[in-house]
Amino acid sequence: MQIITDSGFDLSPAQQNKVNLNTLPLKITLSGVSYLSGIDIQPEEFYQLLSETKDMPTTSVPSPGEFLEIYQRIAPDDPDILSIHISSGLSGTFNSARNAAEEMGNEANITLVDTRSLSVEMGWQIEAAIRGIKAGWSKEKIIDLMARVREWSEIIFTLPDLSYLIHGGRISHLKGLLASLLGIKPLIKVDKSHGKYQDIDKARTFKRAVEAIPANIAKKFKEGTHLRVQIGHAGNPEAADQLRTATEKLFKCEWLPDCSISPILGAHTGRGLVGLVFAPIESMPTFP
Repeated sequence: MQIITDSGFDLSPAQQNKVNLNTLPLKITLSGVSYLSGIDIQPEEFYQLLSETKDMPTTSVPSPGEFLEIYQRIAPDDPDILSIHISSGLSGTFNSARNAAEEMGNEANITLVDTRSLSVEMGWQIEAAIRGIKAGWSKEKIIDLMARVREWSEIIFTLPDLSYLIHGGRISHLKGLLASLLGIKPLIKVDKSHGKYQDIDKARTFKRAVEAIPANIAKKFKEGTHLRVQIGHAGNPEAADQLRTATEKLFKCEWLPDCSISPILGAHTGRGLVGLVFAPIESMPTFP
């Protein structure tokens, strides 16, 4: 079985478990130059470029033809394919993959997975698939594992600058402008019912917003709960350390290595974002 995904996920090298993922990169254009996220440009370089320009990046998704090309290329090696993608509520990538899979017909057994998420939370679902494949699990068992990871894991993030979300149409211009003028920093999650962003709280400063992330988790899980947790950040290790300290004050934590947010995601948030992916250990399914 093979995995095809897109560059909308984040994982540490250890979580990729030495598996060669077939990743179709999403595209970024900044200051007239186009890049393939994670191929032509890496997070550190991308966030440095953002800090040096006033231009706003634009992004585009792979076409059905590009998905068809990679499906046709890898199918002869193993026609059983898991095609795992960034939330269809946030990107047209899943629809491109679906159109290509339909055109493949019987040439491959392609199972499409809409993660209804992105970044590290999407990465956890890919990690589950990787470990299931290495353990020799059936496709049905792996899909069930991914569904349970999706059910129990959540992501909450905040960011110091709303202009990128406004520019990308992820929040309305009026709402974002008012929040910016008032200095309000939102806490945002991805709603699993439709895979879109949802504001869940707000704070007057970025520092308070970072500390509000574990405080919001405590509304769902009592203090002292044992959590599987992982931080993702967009060129902001200081905020990552602050978030880690605040989280450890409230919960027993099983930490995974921090991740740098991929350029394609940072293009919609700008530099400075920090977020936490979490799940209660007692509810998370056991990975092989």
